[in-house]
Amino acid sequence: MSADFFKRLGWFALFFLIQVLVLGRIHLFHYATPFLYVYFVAMFPRNHEKWAVLVWSFLLGLLIDIFSNTPGLAAASLTVIAAIQPYYMELYVPRDSADNLLPSIKTFGPLKYAYYIVPMVLLFCILFYSLEMFTFFNLMYWLLCVAGSSFITLVLIFTIEIGRGR
Repeated sequence: MSADFFKRLGWFALFFLIQVLVLGRIHLFHYATPFLYVYFVAMFPRNHEKWAVLVWSFLLGLLIDIFSNTPGLAAASLTVIAAIQPYYMELYVPRDSADNLLPSIKTFGPLKYAYYIVPMVLLFCILFYSLEMFTFFNLMYWLLCVAGSSFITLVLIFTIEIGRGR
């Protein structure tokens, strides 16, 4: 087994524990819940095996669903994000860059990284809350949940990214 596998397993365990023990219990104003585990999918390097990204993401989402009592929501939403992440990242990575390039503020730059991470988090929140509510009759509540959760998740991700860059 490679060192990359154990490093990824450590990140997996860290994001799982943080989400289940701390962030899953936070519901600001009954709308905003931070979903920091989306950052786990965004951290996969360029040219990482696509099947591995899907398996890691599905397992993380499944474990979070089991411990958060959200039947399949996180697993489905995170798997969709994992399916598009390798292709979406290619839009922001120069063709002559390293094969194992890690997406971060340091490697992409602040603006490109924002263009990379914001739509991924927004899409995750849209999928998650659409599956959770399974209706658009209460559109304002849905919009507040998506916007609030996206905002707080992005604040956490950018805070971690800035801290990792130092």
